[in-house]
Amino acid sequence: MSVLHFFEILIALHIISGAPGLLTFWAPVIAKKGSGRHVFWGRIFTYAMLFTGTMATMMATTTLIAPMETHPQLSDHPEFSDPALVRGIFGWMMLYLAILTINLAWYGWRCITNRQNHLANRHWFNLVLQGLLTIVSLNCAIQGIRIWQPMMIGISFVGFATVGTNLFFILRDKPGRMDWLLEHIKGIVGTGISVYTAFFAFGAVRYIPELALAPALWAVPLVVGLALIIYHQQKIRWSMRPRPAKPFAGQHKTS
Repeated sequence: MSVLHFFEILIALHIISGAPGLLTFWAPVIAKKGSGRHVFWGRIFTYAMLFTGTMATMMATTTLIAPMETHPQLSDHPEFSDPALVRGIFGWMMLYLAILTINLAWYGWRCITNRQNHLANRHWFNLVLQGLLTIVSLNCAIQGIRIWQPMMIGISFVGFATVGTNLFFILRDKPGRMDWLLEHIKGIVGTGISVYTAFFAFGAVRYIPELALAPALWAVPLVVGLALIIYHQQKIRWSMRPRPAKPFAGQHKTS
């Protein structure tokens, strides 16, 4: 089996799991939180994203090994005919986004699973994912500097911010009463941001590769996703605010 055939199999598996994931992301976002529908579609989305991220990791690794063999359509492209550029964008940056997707999906899932046992969030795999994301984020920035692609440098800071906020919650001895839910929202919606970004950058532009670095294309999932995170987190914080006590029936104001 040639490298290209193996790569195409990975693409097919990536699409089979990624396409339903793109659609099912909206079901738990829209459904009533805690309802059976929310739990069911949220679980489907998480499983799909973990598998999709794993396939993307393998695709990125294959690209790093054989950049032009896996992307023969770029051989004559005026901008992407350089193997170093293909390896940087479709290899290192895709690897970073794949690990980011796996990290956020797993973290968001664990936050709600371990809501009654916060110390369980310090499971070795959860902590390893934080270290791994730190490494690929730093590498993405370094590779972006080497081939001078500012987009790679800028997007790497999302990984650093993710690790920082994740560890801040994981390592807290006594998190707030509903912090697990706030972090669950961040993780799952963050997964949606990551996978939609990867879809626009690598999937939808497979045959228009110059759009892979278009800032507007990257901004749409980020802006929409951050708006969803802020909205749902603020909604939870608002519901936790103390309500003023209602006067007893028949109570009269005194002068």
